[in-house]
Amino acid sequence: MTLQIFLLVVIAAGLHAAWNLISKQAAGAGVSFVFAYRLCSTIVYAPWVIYILWNDGMAWSWPVVAFVGLSSALHLGYSVCLMRGYNVADLSVVYPIARGTGPLLASAGAFLWLAEVPSTFGVLGICSVVAGILLIATQGNWRQFAQPQAWVGIRWGILIGLFIAAYSLSDAYSVKVLLVAPVMLDWLSAFGGTLLLAPSTWVRRKHMMEQMRGKWKLALAVGVLSPMAYILILYALQHGADVSAVAPLREMSMMIATFAGFFILKEKVSPMRWLGCIIIIAGVIMLASH
Repeated sequence: MTLQIFLLVVIAAGLHAAWNLISKQAAGAGVSFVFAYRLCSTIVYAPWVIYILWNDGMAWSWPVVAFVGLSSALHLGYSVCLMRGYNVADLSVVYPIARGTGPLLASAGAFLWLAEVPSTFGVLGICSVVAGILLIATQGNWRQFAQPQAWVGIRWGILIGLFIAAYSLSDAYSVKVLLVAPVMLDWLSAFGGTLLLAPSTWVRRKHMMEQMRGKWKLALAVGVLSPMAYILILYALQHGADVSAVAPLREMSMMIATFAGFFILKEKVSPMRWLGCIIIIAGVIMLASH
């Protein structure tokens, strides 16, 4: 992995941590918030898309249309399930399961579908990152997963992880094989998701406006940060990075959030979370050298 690709993924992880922290403040708005931030992203990034179309154009084909549509559906499903999961289950269960299963399934799919060749360092790096994620999120409190209520969160976490793996593989194919520009793919996906949500949002527009009261600034922030974080990942993939390396490396966002909480917010960090950070760093080193 080149230094340029590694830096793209690190920056993307930082942006990912930022927008997730912001979106958690608006989890109560559910699907309304998803529609709002996707609408903001389509408006904010439209000039960039117009610039690309004006200067480079875009080669349309049936596979391109199919994978853009698939990307829209998968990202929308991920966003809706994420907000729903946060509302009906414990965040401490949903989040680690989702962020742990996503990279594992995406890496397995990359080995099987995209013909990426697993290496010993690569597999160890993936396992280390996933183990670090679980330690940071759970702080070693595995008993919470044995409680009956925890299975609600586990089911939602696995479903979200499946969406993460599916859109990671689908979008990687779009930018690597179909050569769709990363900005175009992300914008068209967000635009498609916005269109899919528009009819139901219009029907319940009064309720939507009530839910979004005081949350539009949050939606704008997520609408700017979330696409940029993913566009950087897509550029890394388009420039030769493997999905099996990038998918787990994205999860550095949890380590970054831990460091930010300690150094900026002056939060107390448990020894298990520090251990999780160390394990993630070890995994990152193995993946970067893979």
